[in-house]
Amino acid sequence: MAEYTLVAEKTGELRLDATAKEQRYATLAAQIEATLRGEPDLTAAMASIACLLHNGFPYYFWTGFYRRVGPARLLVGPYQGTLGCLDIDFARGVCGACATREETIVVDDVHAFPGHIACDSASASEIVVPVFDAKGQLIAVLDVDSTLPAAFDEVDQRWLERIVTLLRDKEPRPVVWAAPAA
Repeated sequence: MAEYTLVAEKTGELRLDATAKEQRYATLAAQIEATLRGEPDLTAAMASIACLLHNGFPYYFWTGFYRRVGPARLLVGPYQGTLGCLDIDFARGVCGACATREETIVVDDVHAFPGHIACDSASASEIVVPVFDAKGQLIAVLDVDSTLPAAFDEVDQRWLERIVTLLRDKEPRPVVWAAPAA
């Protein structure tokens, strides 16, 4: 388990230069790996990733997962930030486009993205990364928004794609545990 949670200053200059961004991702990736080691539960792992990433970067405004709950439907959670949209159809928004294409999408200006869903009007840019299980099936998308235009780049993409691979072997567990029938 990690000894501390890196909490980034969210005032002043929010952007990080390339070197600082690389170093921050390296630190957080190691912290995430240590936190998830031995934890089989998918929801707990997603919650931990969302928390550590959200608190670790000053330019992250909304950080979380939309879980696949049907053939073409995503449902919010776990996440950190302001209220997120509850559900998203694959035909709508950046998250839906990512789920449909099964590839990372970086949007410098969300207001210019056709069909963008404004869950929070403060969001200016976004990166959405597909999450796959061990069989290669799409199980979720990781969505990160920023209040800064063009906040995300190839460094964010590379590291976030690496981090979500830590979820491949995690298992969805029932929300409420029930004792086996006697």
